Amino acid sequence: MCYYYDGGKMKSVGIICEYNPFHNGHLKHLNEVKEMFPGYTIILVMSGNFTERGDVSIISKWDKTEIALKAGIDLVIELPFFFASQSADIFARGAIQILNHLKVDAIVFGSESNNVNNLIEMAKITNSKKYDKLVKNYLDDGCNYPTALSKAIYDLSGKKIIKPNDILGLSYIKEIINLNSNIKPISIKRDDNFNDSFLYEDITSSTSIREHLKNNQTIDNQVPDFVKPYLNNKLHFVDDYFNLLKYKILTSINILSNFQTVDEGIQNRIMKFIINSNSYNEFILKIKTKRYTYNRLNRMFIHILCNFTKEEANYFHDVEYIRVLGFNSNGRNYLNKIKKDVNIPIITNYSSIKNRMLNLEFRTTCVYASILENEEATKLIEKEYKNFPIIY
Repeated sequence: MCYYYDGGKMKSVGIICEYNPFHNGHLKHLNEVKEMFPGYTIILVMSGNFTERGDVSIISKWDKTEIALKAGIDLVIELPFFFASQSADIFARGAIQILNHLKVDAIVFGSESNNVNNLIEMAKITNSKKYDKLVKNYLDDGCNYPTALSKAIYDLSGKKIIKPNDILGLSYIKEIINLNSNIKPISIKRDDNFNDSFLYEDITSSTSIREHLKNNQTIDNQVPDFVKPYLNNKLHFVDDYFNLLKYKILTSINILSNFQTVDEGIQNRIMKFIINSNSYNEFILKIKTKRYTYNRLNRMFIHILCNFTKEEANYFHDVEYIRVLGFNSNGRNYLNKIKKDVNIPIITNYSSIKNRMLNLEFRTTCVYASILENEEATKLIEKEYKNFPIIY
């Protein structure tokens, strides 16, 4: 199906992605979006230095922005850390709110089922007290949140949802409904296994690429040529932060439950295993349970690492600004056309406004840069408040 530009009002389509790293599957998805929406401005909402799965971005948000612009994105917007480092519903809330503020006409996302109508039906079901009660009951029974969500939806509709991209797509649609937004959700079939560490030829998962990069193995066939130079620099892996995380936990041992996403029930396991763990992977495998999944623990540890507390998180709920990381001429023209109708600040550098959410972004960048040599760390931190959008 092709959605033609009508030549009048500027049209736009949104993509939400992390590009950790950008690979052939992302390029395929982007090219399909271009074919579906010829003449539309393509707007990317992208997580910065930390991701929804509680991982670190292997390259900085500035490098990811350059790559996105080279790939054909028109406008790159940063998803703030508060949203980017949390579970699907909060991640989706921030991303869809940004796209709604920017007046996009549609959002295109990958989906294993590729059945938007089913996802819309499920999303409507989740806006009910009966659903909330079922989810709570399953959580109380020891299920993790994705399983509780899936079971509750199945009980109410007879429909199953278990795949990660479908769950994320469901969260996007829920937020579109909550906002009473006119954004049209559209899916593209997602073929690769989201979490598979096996490196497939040509199109493979980001997980498998990161694993091979960590082990100094080649991924030449799996990423576009213009991405490869960015992967020759110092890469960031969550394992690199283990000593800093261990220090933070040991010096906060009595207040761990103060940190965002850290439940009181898990702090005893954290305290029990941290001293004798010698690596991030060893530590997380000792703590992992049916209820506390790998992703959930990752998010906890990122929030501890970044000193992100529940008290601080309570200040935030909605997107408070739109931070532009980069654009081409199409993206700049689009911003100029719609900016007078956007009712939150559109900012192009850190000093544009004073804002708690933006201050959190600076702090987390300092943590992200902490594994680099002094000169490189300083450069990356300075980019946070000196850089203007990358123009391509």
